[in-house]
Amino acid sequence: MIQLHHVSLLVADTARSLAFYRDLLGLEIDESRPDLGFPGAWLWVGDRHIHLLQLPNPDPRHDRPDHGGRDRHTAFVVDDFEAMQARLEAAGLTYTLSRSGRRALFCRDPDGHSVELIGA
Repeated sequence: MIQLHHVSLLVADTARSLAFYRDLLGLEIDESRPDLGFPGAWLWVGDRHIHLLQLPNPDPRHDRPDHGGRDRHTAFVVDDFEAMQARLEAAGLTYTLSRSGRRALFCRDPDGHSVELIGA
C-alpha cells in the first residue's frame, strides 16, 4: 500500500506563505516537525502535511496558464465553499471557477502555485 505523506512547496518568503496557507485557508502549523536548517513550515492538511520550503525556486512564475486547472496544482476539500470564496474575495485574491461545473475554484498562492479548493 502507498499513502501520501506530504507535499513540499518552494516559497520565497515563509511568513508571506503562512499568511495564505495558515491565516487565509486555515491550516495549522505542526510544531513537532524537525528544523531542517532553512526557513519553512509544516502545515497539517487532515492527517497529512504540506511542507513550505523557503529555498530558491527553479520553476518559472511567468507564462503559467491563467486557469489553475490547466497547471500543476494542490487540491483541498473545504467544508464551507461559499465562506472560503468570500474569504478569498475579501482578501482581494482572484480565482477562476472549475470548468467542469463542480463546486471548485482555482487561485494562486503568493508564489504562483495553483491551488484548487473543492466544496465538500
